[in-house]
Amino acid sequence: MGSEGKPFLQIVRGDPGPEEIAALVAVLTARAQAAAAARDGGVAGPPSRWADRSRLLRRQAAAGVRPAGPGAWRASGLPS
Repeated sequence: MGSEGKPFLQIVRGDPGPEEIAALVAVLTARAQAAAAARDGGVAGPPSRWADRSRLLRRQAAAGVRPAGPGAWRASGLPS
């Protein structure tokens, strides 16, 4: 029920089952949340680490470790 006592959603034609009504409510809820997120700037929380493109960048080598290149395999067995 709405705040004025009237129903928020009313089926005026047909005979939908509980699954169909649940699907309709889910779609309307998702659309309302998307509209609210767009009004708020679209930031719902911290960005996902999976979506962070910086993880695809190459990491810097640790201190004291020679970078890969010619002869690096030979230097990897030598003490530093």
